Amino acid sequence: MMHSENIHSSSVYIQNRIVLLGASNLTLSLRLVIHLMQRRLGGPSEILAAVGHGRAYGVFSQALGRGLPGIAACGLWQYLHSVTARPTMALLTDIGNDILYGLPPEQILRSVEWCIGQLRKQSAQVVVTNLPIASIEQLSERRYTFFRRMFYPSSQMSRAQTLHCAHAVHQGLTEMASRHHFELYEQKPVWFGTDGIHVGYLQRKAFYQDVVQRFSPTRAQSDSKVNEVIFPPNWQWRSQFAYKTLFGRPIHRQQPSGQLSDGSSVCKY
Repeated sequence: MMHSENIHSSSVYIQNRIVLLGASNLTLSLRLVIHLMQRRLGGPSEILAAVGHGRAYGVFSQALGRGLPGIAACGLWQYLHSVTARPTMALLTDIGNDILYGLPPEQILRSVEWCIGQLRKQSAQVVVTNLPIASIEQLSERRYTFFRRMFYPSSQMSRAQTLHCAHAVHQGLTEMASRHHFELYEQKPVWFGTDGIHVGYLQRKAFYQDVVQRFSPTRAQSDSKVNEVIFPPNWQWRSQFAYKTLFGRPIHRQQPSGQLSDGSSVCKY
């Protein structure tokens, strides 16, 4: 595994900072999203990612024995406020896992709003994907129960309770976007698979292309030839979580812990 001092010693000129916050969808498409954002905004980049299957914004979560802090409580924020300012673009997605972990809508919205506030202190462009409410509504009672047991085995929330909370978070994000003037992306059912919350495998590229179009390149970025990225960069060193638990045992990794073939550094929280 590559050590962070090797990553820092790279002579590559970093163009910008990309902050990616999310759960399963973002985890499954992380390299694709980085590539699409760099095509849109320039690169190489300093990438700060708080991702992970089952990840929540406001509560510690576990999946298959691996535990991660809530996104609002992870080490990304301390790191972000300790480094030199760069043009920063942030994507917040996969909001909703907190509902099945039992958090009330107002607490979920406070966690997301806090994250946006921290990003605004960095003058970041912020794009947020709203809950795929229409897709969730289309789930039958049987499908809802099946997928709830699969993805959230400890949850006992009924479909009606989940829909009530989802509508509240969806409306809350709409109102938040109006207050804080960030770009809110409404997700259509056509993007999603049978579980209503995961983007279909064949839809991922088109979906994230559509999302990334919501970012506005600066004039310098628009004029830069570095935007002409044809092939997605490969991992030279795959990033590791700065902090996680594995069956209750804490594991720490120094950051940045990953690097892409274009010289982009990756911090993973």
